Amino acid sequence: MIKRFVIPRNALILVIIWGLGAICDRVWLSLDTSIPGWDQCEYLTGTLNYLRALQNIDLDNSEWWQSFWLLSSKIPPLTYIITGFTQIIFGAGQDQAMLVMLLFSAVLIVSVYSLGKVLFDATIGLWAAALCQLLPGLYRLRLQFLLDYPVAAAVTFCFFCLTWWNHPSKSEKVTILSLAKSWCKVVLFGASLGFALLIKQTTLLFLIVPIIWIAIGALRKHQWRKLIELAGGIWVSSLIFAGWYRTNWLIILTAGKRATIDSAIAEGDPPLNTLQAWIFYWQQLPYQISLPLLLVPIFCLLLYWARFAEKSIKDSERQKIGYSLRWLSIFIVAGYLLTSLNVNKDERYIVPYLPVLSILLAYGLTRTQSILGKRIRWGTLGLAVLLMLCNLFPVGSTEVLITILSPNGKYRPDSQHPLPHKEVIAEIIRSEPYLRSTLGVLPSTSKINQHNLNYYGALAKFQVYGRQVGVRKRQIEQDTRSLTWFITKTGEQGSVPSSQKDIVQAVETSPDFELHSQWQLSDGSLRLYHRKSPSVEVISRPLEYSSLDIYREKSVAPVPVTLTNVTLPKTAPAGVSIPVTYKWSGSWDEFKNGLVLLTWHKQDKTINTNTSFSHDHALGMGNLYTAVKKPEGTFQVIERTAMLPPAGIEPGNYVLQATFLNRISGETYPIYTPGINFNIDPNSQSTQTPELDLVTQLNNLSANLPKGIEAVEKIFAEVARINQYDPIQDYLSQARLAAEYRLEHIGANSDLAYSVALADVLQRRVKGAISSLERVTQIDAQNPFAWAYLAFVRLYNWQPKQAEAALKPALEMNPNQREFKALAGVAALMRLNIIKAWQNLKDLVV
Repeated sequence: MIKRFVIPRNALILVIIWGLGAICDRVWLSLDTSIPGWDQCEYLTGTLNYLRALQNIDLDNSEWWQSFWLLSSKIPPLTYIITGFTQIIFGAGQDQAMLVMLLFSAVLIVSVYSLGKVLFDATIGLWAAALCQLLPGLYRLRLQFLLDYPVAAAVTFCFFCLTWWNHPSKSEKVTILSLAKSWCKVVLFGASLGFALLIKQTTLLFLIVPIIWIAIGALRKHQWRKLIELAGGIWVSSLIFAGWYRTNWLIILTAGKRATIDSAIAEGDPPLNTLQAWIFYWQQLPYQISLPLLLVPIFCLLLYWARFAEKSIKDSERQKIGYSLRWLSIFIVAGYLLTSLNVNKDERYIVPYLPVLSILLAYGLTRTQSILGKRIRWGTLGLAVLLMLCNLFPVGSTEVLITILSPNGKYRPDSQHPLPHKEVIAEIIRSEPYLRSTLGVLPSTSKINQHNLNYYGALAKFQVYGRQVGVRKRQIEQDTRSLTWFITKTGEQGSVPSSQKDIVQAVETSPDFELHSQWQLSDGSLRLYHRKSPSVEVISRPLEYSSLDIYREKSVAPVPVTLTNVTLPKTAPAGVSIPVTYKWSGSWDEFKNGLVLLTWHKQDKTINTNTSFSHDHALGMGNLYTAVKKPEGTFQVIERTAMLPPAGIEPGNYVLQATFLNRISGETYPIYTPGINFNIDPNSQSTQTPELDLVTQLNNLSANLPKGIEAVEKIFAEVARINQYDPIQDYLSQARLAAEYRLEHIGANSDLAYSVALADVLQRRVKGAISSLERVTQIDAQNPFAWAYLAFVRLYNWQPKQAEAALKPALEMNPNQREFKALAGVAALMRLNIIKAWQNLKDLVV
């Protein structure tokens, strides 16, 4: 006889609670046509980055893991990774990505129920799970792609695992089975902590005090087994989160100030020495819970304690309840205080304590079992359901009701006609189907900003990127000269710097740009501008290759790249930019992976630093869209750019020597360049030029690295600007590959060595950076900064012993350099040599 499978009653109730919430959420999302805001689009773009990475998994490759963790340098990527898998199954898009919230909702509901059951009983757990679906502070976040709801789910699950492991056992007898169960629980806790820290760093604000509390308690009671188990759980967690944190620890530290202090100042948040900073989240509590769910449980609990508590609770039960309430209070109070300690305030940051708080609310609601108590309980639940529905949907004339009982809880779907983000991206792709484009986004409103246009560009298989430029007045000229596409908006401009109006005027009045398209909005118009003569242009030709009468027959085999024309002035002075236009012909297969190594050298002279200069770059300046479906025929690529002969180069006639380098296979072949020359004459006049290509700009910056710290600060400021123009930073790969090739074929050259090292560092290729900086120290051994750079990268890679060895020559050459002593102090500190660390760092402490 087959035994029937029966779903446990409580499990069925949890499924119903989750299912009703899921239906409500999906109906709301189906009605909503709004454009995601700043943060939402940044996070959604992160999911697409990981979606693309997960389609090319290579788990045995350390470089794949390095690039995988680098896809999200500031924010832990677990939510992105899970959502990436979700979009692999259901397709890419905002609604598909929002399905991941159903998973986190299930985790949250089960965790709250389990926590309530462990501390009290199953009834309280079920009521707490239901309340979590009805708290405005939680259901509003379930409808936005933000990290705060996943953080709440992860924190609650981890806190449950910690509580489950630490909860007093009915039997104190130690057996092999009890030890096995305890270790299984602590491993589960460790895994949950590791996953929580891979969602967001702030999870630690809510978990650190309960963990320390248990450790101190075990230490005081000499419970060494518990301490060992707790340490084991933390070690398990490190196996999960260490990879990402080890790769990105420096970015996390440097980005922390911007994300907290700078943001707090910009948003006008109260400083910590004011009362407002410490009661901010207390003031948000009625909005996040709603007045019925806040006041009724408190009233019921006070009434119960006043009338029945002493008579109805046994001593053993009172002890258990006291422990549970104290344990929940430790979590809530500690989480509140540590979150308030963060100067950057936002009501979203405190939501991880709401699920745990719901257990206390459920405890209050369920204290009385009388008919009146049950009516109050179910009436409160029904009212909370009604308030949620009225807040989320336009249900009748309920504005007064929700304003009084659930203030600031309204969050309705936007059913207006969608804004033209998709049309903007489609128009750019239609105009330049073979190029990867960067769109300069000048407005920054909640509906139209660089993040949401970048997201829609990412949805279009990452062919268009949106970036905010013009944020610094001194960089406006470089910004306008470096990009081909700009979008402006009339009317409200949003959160923009004072320089924004200047770059808008520069684009809209420039003779170099033309109005390409525009769309009417409710508050003005959206205008798309395009450069009349773009820096890169791709022209598709028929299948037959005939430009130089080299190939007559039709062929699908790769056609070698040919330089068909070069346009530049006949004479130009050294040390200033020279405009140059290259026209290349060839097949798409050769173009998409091709670097051209261009050497301008003095005619009839040996090539050296005084008689030659290079203009290496990828074909199309690295802007060819390689993911395009393989096109047939031949293509012409036109590059309108500029080159820079060094100031100290000899005057005379310079001719061009060109080599093609396949950046994938390493194959090379010469490119025919007959009669292409120009004259460097110090007496000639300079002409107006386009912006230098990014590889040349990087090489110019890297040449300043031997000068030390002041040069480094300027370099990174310029790199931050350049990175806006090339969002995938392909120019770094171009510069590194070209310089490596030249070092291999022409021998030691300090400028090339520094260029490779800078590219490696900026790409955070740690092993490559160490190798390239070791080469720098060989070529430029008498420069103390070369050794300091190597020491810094060693420290970044958690190699303090090797860092100290690298610092030794630097300190011998310049023992009083503050930065060298700081590096030596950090290296000693990482080796736990406190005395030596203090000796190096004490003079640096202000």
